[in-house]
Amino acid sequence: MKLTEQRDVPTVYEPAEDSHLLAETAIERIDGGYALEVGVGSGYVASRIATETNATVVGSDISPEACARARAEGIETIRGDLTRPFRADSFDVVVFNPPYLPTPPDAEWDDPLEYALSGGPDGRRVVRPFVADVGRVLKPDGRSYLLVSSLTDIDAVAGLAADAGLTAREIAAERFPFERLVVLKITHKNS
Repeated sequence: MKLTEQRDVPTVYEPAEDSHLLAETAIERIDGGYALEVGVGSGYVASRIATETNATVVGSDISPEACARARAEGIETIRGDLTRPFRADSFDVVVFNPPYLPTPPDAEWDDPLEYALSGGPDGRRVVRPFVADVGRVLKPDGRSYLLVSSLTDIDAVAGLAADAGLTAREIAAERFPFERLVVLKITHKNS
């Protein structure tokens, strides 16, 4: 993983294999409408969606540095926590590459990238609240593309979706030496 450095302090997660997989998967399936990238970071995925599809794209991030970076890339960006700043039934598509690395509490660090990388002890600390609320902001026939890792327990993430009244299914994957990256398509159960 590469990091953007400003004054020798990394501040924004740079696109890596996971970002590329999410962008390619989303672009193949987006045909317009309103799209949100949660955790917009550098703006890479949102920029690709904006330039390679007919979608109107907005980003959100909890990090002011990430918001500034995405805005510099031409992405309208809201500073906020996950999907909370947005009204119900707002988006046709929501994409998210969450912090998914399982990180024991004694290995946590205190710098701006902790939110971008650390998924807590099971890798699902940020995935849980996202999956619990994403159905609220999706239009009835909307879908979310969520990138997760085998390190995060893909079946557990699908279980979180089911608990939230959503359906999750794997639509893309890529293998790496220590993990398998997967994009889950999450929809309302009735769609």
